[in-house]
Amino acid sequence: MHPVTTTKGSIPVKKYLLASMLALSFSGVAFAADTSPAMPAKPRDATLDRARDAIANKDWTGAQAVLRDAVATNPQNADYHNLYAYSVRKGPNPDMSLVFKEYNAALSIDPKHKGAHEYLGEAYLMVGNVDKAKEHLAQLDKICFFGCSEFNELKTAISDYEAKKVAR
Repeated sequence: MHPVTTTKGSIPVKKYLLASMLALSFSGVAFAADTSPAMPAKPRDATLDRARDAIANKDWTGAQAVLRDAVATNPQNADYHNLYAYSVRKGPNPDMSLVFKEYNAALSIDPKHKGAHEYLGEAYLMVGNVDKAKEHLAQLDKICFFGCSEFNELKTAISDYEAKKVAR
């Protein structure tokens, strides 16, 4: 019998063998992916832990103090700039020029910093600049190809802002 005409059920043997080989090769890839060494966890940042604890307790002044010092000693850390701006923005009588300066510093260090884009968009809403907030939403849409919480949060904030504006 010629191999092209030989069949197993209704599938020619040649196609059956090809399908079997493909299935085995993909299962090998999956197996290899499962057996690869785990990526080492990013080390904990004690400064961020202290700042996040203060933020969780709504201790805006405490968070600002921790992060002001952190930014001074490590000015290339986008997370420090981002959370410093956040703690200023959330605190009483926020200095919006400082808020914008710090968020922009975070984004100059890491242009794809999702938290900074979200929070900067929210800061723009605080000063009534919906167009700039939407620019950061568009950036998040590009960064978060399959969606992310930062995109969803800013989108909701913009929708809420626009709904309140219409209701007035």
